[in-house]
This record gives sequence, C-alpha cells and structure tokens, in this order.
Amino acid sequence: MKPEIFDDTPCALGEGPLWHPERKQLFWFDILGRKLHSRTDEKHKSWEFDTHVSAAGWIDNNQLLVADQNSLFLFNLETSNIDTVCSLEAGRPWTRSNDGRVDPFGGFWIGTIGLQGEAEAGAIYRYYKGELRLLYPNMTVPNSICFTPDGLYAYFTDTGIGTIWKQRLEQSDGWPEGEPVPFVDCAKRDVFPDGSVVDNEGRLWNAEYGSGNVTCYTPEGLILRSISFPTINMTCPAFGGETFGDLYVTSAMQGFTEDQLAEQPAAGNTFLVRDVAIGQPEHRVTL
Repeated sequence: MKPEIFDDTPCALGEGPLWHPERKQLFWFDILGRKLHSRTDEKHKSWEFDTHVSAAGWIDNNQLLVADQNSLFLFNLETSNIDTVCSLEAGRPWTRSNDGRVDPFGGFWIGTIGLQGEAEAGAIYRYYKGELRLLYPNMTVPNSICFTPDGLYAYFTDTGIGTIWKQRLEQSDGWPEGEPVPFVDCAKRDVFPDGSVVDNEGRLWNAEYGSGNVTCYTPEGLILRSISFPTINMTCPAFGGETFGDLYVTSAMQGFTEDQLAEQPAAGNTFLVRDVAIGQPEHRVTL
C-alpha cells in the first residue's frame, strides 16, 4: 500500500475529494485557492470561483451540490452554470464551509469554520429535501463527516479537540437520534483528525493533519493500520476507482516555509493508494 501521486497540482488547502460514481471521475477542492479540480485520462481540469468552495455531493451526471463560503449551490460541470439552493451562514461573513459528505439517505452534511480559525465559530449542518438544519453549534474545526454502510451511524470530529464522535441516525430520514458518543480519542496519540471516509466493512479511514498518515480504525475503534504519505498535512480521503478499491487523499501546503516545501515537494498534491479496501459509492444528494 504505497501512495503515489494522482495529481501534482499544488493545493494550498486540498479538501473534499469526491469520486462521482456515474462519471467515474474524481473531484476535489482547493479551499484557499477557490477552485474545484478534476482529473481524467491524465488530463487535469479546474474551475475557479469567487468564494471559498470546500465540499460537494453529486446530483446527476452533470450537476454537483457545492458548499461555498455562504451558500449551497447547484454547479453544472458542462456549462459552469450556478444556481443557488440556499444560504449557509450568509449573515456571518467571518465563516466559510469546510468538510462535508452525503449520507445514505441523501442528506448533505457540511461543516463551517471561522476564516481565522476562531474558537467555536463553526458548526455542522445537514441539508435534506429542501431543509438546512443546524445539528452541532459552537465547533472550531468540524471534520471527519462520514457514515457507516448500513446507514445506522454518522461520524464527525472537532479537529483541535481530537475526539471522533459516533452519532446514531433515525432510520426513516437520517436525522440524528439521541446524543453522539465518543468513537476514538486521537488526542491520546497527539494527532489531529481531519477528514474521514468509511469502507463497505465499516472501517473508518482518517486523514491526520500534521502526522502524514491515514489511519484505519475497526468498527470498534481499534487501530488496524496506518499509511504514511510523503507530506505531513493530510486532509481528506475518498474511495473510488472501477471497483471502489482505490483511496484518494488530498493534502495541504498552507503555512509551509520555503524550507518545508523543499523538504516536502509533494505538499498539496492529491494522492492515490491502490487496492486498499472496498469503499462505498458516494451517495446521491436528495434535494
């Protein structure tokens, strides 16, 4: 399980990798660069936006639901047309969107964060069938939004605190049911959990910001294995490929000095690890 570079476009803050199961194509974001990237058949393509974009879910072959600094919008990959769906903290210009993923019911979960990383300025929301609902307020760096393949649980974290939480979901519509419980305490290992994804056996794969690893946890929260990457700030994984057996992982180069960039020339690149496990196809958004 040796990582290779899937795309060497340097991202200041790579995030939100999404394998589109119909197009068989990977998309990812550079939040600080305000760009959506993609690559197929060795060809790279990007779209530039006026605001920070961070995560998306797929609607059909040509449309994504994208979260930006103050809204959720439909984005047509063929025409680049944008149609606003709803506002997202539009009255709070000091925040932006961050990590997000679609649950098995079609609900799009999205976190927000302060532009300067202000304590407890962020939150996690869920958009489902026309309703955007606040789920968890007073978060600083919401991340690790992902879901078990049976649809029973969601996971999330506040990166600086270090606990990945497990949340039971109501089985009729996917809204949280009861209170979240701790899944793993990454702070005990002095690592910072960033984005996560769950494979089809219920194992959680977490990108660690600052350690250069993606760590796999069993459904019971035990470490199964870690994969080391050639740069330290790993941000978010996603499964894709023909059989969903490949793990794509974004990274970040924000805050690096010239010496660090010289030591880690792959910082900000998007990586691929082949034949890791079989992942879940990303779920379609229910508007």
